[in-house]
Amino acid sequence: MSSIHPSTVIETGAQVDPSATVGPFCLIGPDVVIGPGVVLKSHVVVSGRTRIGEGTIIFPFAVVGEIPQDLKFKGGPTELEIGKRNRIREHVTINCGTEGGGGVTRIGDDGLFMAGCHVAHDAAIGDRVILVNSVAIAGHCILEDDVIVGGLSGVHQFVRIGRGAIIGAVTMVTKDVIPYGLVQAPRGELDGLNLVGLKRRGVARSDIMALRAAFQMLAQGEGTFQHRAQRLKDEATSDYVLEIVEFITADSDRHFLTPG
Repeated sequence: MSSIHPSTVIETGAQVDPSATVGPFCLIGPDVVIGPGVVLKSHVVVSGRTRIGEGTIIFPFAVVGEIPQDLKFKGGPTELEIGKRNRIREHVTINCGTEGGGGVTRIGDDGLFMAGCHVAHDAAIGDRVILVNSVAIAGHCILEDDVIVGGLSGVHQFVRIGRGAIIGAVTMVTKDVIPYGLVQAPRGELDGLNLVGLKRRGVARSDIMALRAAFQMLAQGEGTFQHRAQRLKDEATSDYVLEIVEFITADSDRHFLTPG
């Protein structure tokens, strides 16, 4: 049987895997599915149509699966999907989706959501993402794999942040960020590449050099940002550079942060 503290309230219909651990004073709603090895420390609220993947740990006073902070929301059957092995720290809030935004908020695997973070409705968070303390991710945002967002930063609704990008602390991001980009300053400036992250992941030196050359072309080449990206596509010898090109040429509801 699951290890469930007697003070916890589990509403009829909820599914709790036998290997899960639920600490004192938790509340689990009727449409919640809790997977194998999940741990709810204490005072955790899990509501809505929420699925929590294997091995995820949720710390005290987190609230996941509650209705979105969207005045247009009228109570539709929307969802929250949380992947495997995430660490969701104290006072984190993650909301379900909205009918107008696709209906689902998605969290990938192996993420770290530090104390006080917020992930809004219809956001899509990739694998191995780190949100440092008090980060706010607005509705409909997309954060690809391996993104790091520094403490006290905010990401505007509909913004996309490409794989491996890093956002410095106390930064407001209002435009899309290219993969492997380095963003800092209060109003979010694309200030280079996340070279430390690339090296830590063992990216080949030749690919890093290609990325640096591509960044220079995006910063100083002739024509518009989109035209420079198209020229990169024609000249690219690295898959990492092609990934940046594909990100820039994909559909988006925001403009791009461009190199200064």
